[in-house]
Parts: sequence; C-alpha cells; structure tokens
Amino acid sequence: MGVGDKIEHGAEELKGKVKEGVGKATDDERLQAEGQADQTSANVKQAGDKLGDAKDDVKDAFR
Repeated sequence: MGVGDKIEHGAEELKGKVKEGVGKATDDERLQAEGQADQTSANVKQAGDKLGDAKDDVKDAFR
C-alpha cells in the first residue's frame, strides 16, 4: 500500500466525519448517514490495506 492510498483513505474518513457533523448540526439524517457510510467505507479500505501489508511481510519473511 502506498502513501497515496493512506492519504486518500484518511481524506475519505475525514470527509465522512465532516458530513456526519454537518448532518447532526442541521438535523439532516440523510447527510449524517452518508457521513457514517463514508467513514465505514474508509475504515474497511484501511483494514484491507493493513491486511495486504501483513501478507507482504509474511512473504518477505520466507524469502
């Protein structure tokens, strides 16, 4: 996983937090839910990236 992916996923998570916060402040449940969904998506991508990193580490250990 590259640094660009980490930045992209972090930005997606931040965008979700902002959406959720604006949704709460304006009583917009749809926007709040979109923000939560964006955060969940970013977290899943980050977890997948970590799994890929661990897989690479194991491969490197056996080389």
